[in-house]
Amino acid sequence: MTILPSARQKARSSRRRAPARKVAERSLVRAFATFTQAADSLEKSYGQLQAEVARLRGELERANSELTRSLEENTRVRSFLAQILEGLPCGVLVFDASARLRVINPEARGLLALDPSWLPEEGVAWPAVIDQLLEETSSEAPVAEREWMLDDPAGTRFLAVTRAQVMGSKGADREMICILRDVTQEKRLASEREKARRNEALAEIATVLAHEIRNPLGSLELFAGLLADSTAATSEAIQWVGHIQAGLRTLAATVNNVLQFHSQPCPEPIPTHLDRLLRETVEFLGPLARQRGMQVRLSNRAGRVLVHADPHRLQQVFLNLALNAFRAMSSGGWLVASVTRTMSADQPQVQIDFEDQGIGISSEELEKIFEPGFTRHAGSPGLGLSVCKKVIEQHGGAISVHSAPRLGSTFTVTLPTAGEME
Repeated sequence: MTILPSARQKARSSRRRAPARKVAERSLVRAFATFTQAADSLEKSYGQLQAEVARLRGELERANSELTRSLEENTRVRSFLAQILEGLPCGVLVFDASARLRVINPEARGLLALDPSWLPEEGVAWPAVIDQLLEETSSEAPVAEREWMLDDPAGTRFLAVTRAQVMGSKGADREMICILRDVTQEKRLASEREKARRNEALAEIATVLAHEIRNPLGSLELFAGLLADSTAATSEAIQWVGHIQAGLRTLAATVNNVLQFHSQPCPEPIPTHLDRLLRETVEFLGPLARQRGMQVRLSNRAGRVLVHADPHRLQQVFLNLALNAFRAMSSGGWLVASVTRTMSADQPQVQIDFEDQGIGISSEELEKIFEPGFTRHAGSPGLGLSVCKKVIEQHGGAISVHSAPRLGSTFTVTLPTAGEME
């Protein structure tokens, strides 16, 4: 049988449970306050974490942006430097500390005549010219420049090789840079300038000497003529005088050629009887021809012809052509000077042919026969024919030559006529 608690008992029991409930309530309040505080702190920390993440994300984005810009700038600079290297007018080669070729630009390939398809790769044989370059740049000096003579199928070329050592990317290793320049043209121009300078100095000396020699030559020629005309002269003496006159006239022709070539005087044209001038020239050549056992003859089929010319310059041309023929012939040879009239573009002209029986001229020599200094005879300055060409062109005329080996030569001079004398 169940006994129910009485009201008093319930009251007492209720009074005993009241403090425990309050304690529990207070504990629950404190726990909830602690939880709320922790939640607030966690929320605050989460906010701070979000802010820090946002800040770090911003910094990372800025760093990535800077890195991207830096990489783009690096790429742009590398591309720009590569374009400069490709377009440099000098050859550039870079060797590492082990003498392995790392860089070579197109100009260097061209200067070294390398195959465009060749690449400086491991295991691929080097062209011999690169080994030659390394031998040329084996100096211990940190910076050195030297001249390198390079023979190739195109001919001999001269390269200026500049060598410099720089620190490599690893710091301790040193790399070598070789810079090549083609100085062939510079050397040629320098040689030509030096040659021109020497020629100018020689021309001044030759002109002074020629002037000094020409004056006594005139006196000697005069005295030789007086001896030849002397009634007391024997035939043997006259022969000796003829040899003297021949030597003097040959020397005079050489002196006049030197003066004509180096001083380059302007012609002083006057109305000149060409037939008379040629006749006087043939007479002047008489002693020279007789000394060599040769004969010279004038064939005038044009009659009396008047030209506007400098008679002294023109006679020098005729003398040079005759002396050139004498040197080409052996004893017994004939030189014939023929005069005829021609027309060119409705302009009346006179043609003078100097035909000899000499050894002739080869086709190779014909190409340079009128060049200054060209000669086939030892001791001759080689100025006579170049003077002829210059003087005839100054007179508005032309000079040419037709020849073949062993068949003699014919030099042809054409001049415009100024009229004629009947």
